[in-house]
Amino acid sequence: MAARSRGARWRKGKIAPPGKIAETMKRDRRNRVRAETRICLPPRHSLCVLKSETAVQKLEVFDTTLRDGAQAEGISFSVCDKLAIVKALDDFGVRYIEAGNPGSNPKDMEFFAAASELRLKNAKLTAFGSTRRKGISVEDDSNVRSLLVANTPCVTIFGKSWDLHVTEVLSTTLDENLRAVRDTVRFFKDRGKELIFDAEHFFDGWRNNRKYALDVLSAAEAGGADALVLCDTNGGTPPFQVYEIVSEVCAAYPGMRIGIHCHNDMGCAVANSMLAVKAGATHIQGTFTGIGERCGNADLGTIIPNLQLKGGYACIDGGLEKLSETEIKIAEIANLTVPKSKPYIGESAFAHKGGMHIDGVDKISHSFEHVDPSLVGNKRRFLLSEVSGKRAVLLKIADIAPELTKDSQETARILDKLKELEHAGYQFEAADASFELLVKKIIGKFTPHFDLNMYKASSESPAPDGEMSSNAMIKIKVDGNAETTAAVGNGPVNALDLALRRALCVFYPELVDVHLVDYKVRVLETGGATGSRVRVLIESTDGQQKWTTVGVSTDIIEASFIALVDSLEYRLCLSALEW
Repeated sequence: MAARSRGARWRKGKIAPPGKIAETMKRDRRNRVRAETRICLPPRHSLCVLKSETAVQKLEVFDTTLRDGAQAEGISFSVCDKLAIVKALDDFGVRYIEAGNPGSNPKDMEFFAAASELRLKNAKLTAFGSTRRKGISVEDDSNVRSLLVANTPCVTIFGKSWDLHVTEVLSTTLDENLRAVRDTVRFFKDRGKELIFDAEHFFDGWRNNRKYALDVLSAAEAGGADALVLCDTNGGTPPFQVYEIVSEVCAAYPGMRIGIHCHNDMGCAVANSMLAVKAGATHIQGTFTGIGERCGNADLGTIIPNLQLKGGYACIDGGLEKLSETEIKIAEIANLTVPKSKPYIGESAFAHKGGMHIDGVDKISHSFEHVDPSLVGNKRRFLLSEVSGKRAVLLKIADIAPELTKDSQETARILDKLKELEHAGYQFEAADASFELLVKKIIGKFTPHFDLNMYKASSESPAPDGEMSSNAMIKIKVDGNAETTAAVGNGPVNALDLALRRALCVFYPELVDVHLVDYKVRVLETGGATGSRVRVLIESTDGQQKWTTVGVSTDIIEASFIALVDSLEYRLCLSALEW
């Protein structure tokens, strides 16, 4: 019998799933038992493998979201924010967390004091600071002393490796800079700290004065540095140069841990980091979501799965199932929206719309997907539009009506209605909640939770306070019981939203927690001027989950109200399922 493929054995549960780190015991030629680390890859035909599966190497993931990422425009972390992000990164399995510069502001010092109470499972906290200032001893430098007060097991020190910065920015001599690097590194090593040295502007320094850039690394090595990190601080080094330079550095410092720190000013930070690893670097620095100064830092949320799933490197012990959850949590704390098209974790990363694509991925997933979305904690989505076929509809409604087949009359009716409504301006690919309600109505699985008897909205300008105000009145009936309410809002849609929820909360108190988080209006027929149809998309949440509904009309208030009603009906349907 022919041997089963590796992919088949994985699906049968005979070996670890793709992306998992496994450690096995093997005997060498002298019959001594040794541990061998390996990573399990998906079937080879679905991957572009960058590294041999049998030569797995562990990498150190160093996250600087809380330090370099905090320097991004519009980002400001509180102490509580930082503590929450540290816990998320530690749970995910990051090796190092660079959490701030205690010498730069009191908030970072407050954070390190609070962080000393944390019991981390996987990560080491590291404080960040510079080499001593010129003309003073290490012991007398207040910034250096603040790093000791932070009391982290690891310290990251940055020093200038571009001679231009030494002479023109620091206004000191090249020799004094080398002494500052060596003295500062030795100071922390003598006090039992793990020391990571960031060679700032290394690639620019290499191009301008290669010998001096290497002298800076040698000074850090002489001081006892545990790792030398090559920083593309200006983000302007192309990938082929990163590979060549890192290769030469690794050859010049055999046995030393070489790291890479890239910025994204050319859009190459991820590629540069990956090529640095291929050239021999074993320590990768970056931020989740890629935030950082100017165009940002290398995005660990892309680098980690690229290296672990495609290259066979061991970045995170275990699997990457928490990747999406971790990055989304960090983005929410930072008050950022994860782009839908973001690799691996974006909502659209595994979304399929074309009928041929949907048919293909349903038959053989890797025909239109480079990895299984579950490996990174994401999920496959099928988007519906006028180009969708019956198979797409069936896949989309599988949870709602699993009994339907492609030959069912209801399937044809759903498809016809979908095309009719999309021709009228509806768009369901971004409004799953409205689509689910539509399907339930067609197949007879929907019972309205309330009847709308009347609604009206009006605006007054100017109001007594000089601002425009709007008021709305709603009359609904639930199980024969009528309720009439009114509300004042900062616009007619806001007033209608407040009035409708106020009326419904009398009967359905669970709606108290529901509120709108996004509201989008698009004019569909620009040639129609003020009589054009508009499409309104409303995103709602109850604090636990989010859903989107859609409404279309030539009247923007009516379009908004259609989407509002769908939003509340959808939440009430969820309550019925929970009950």
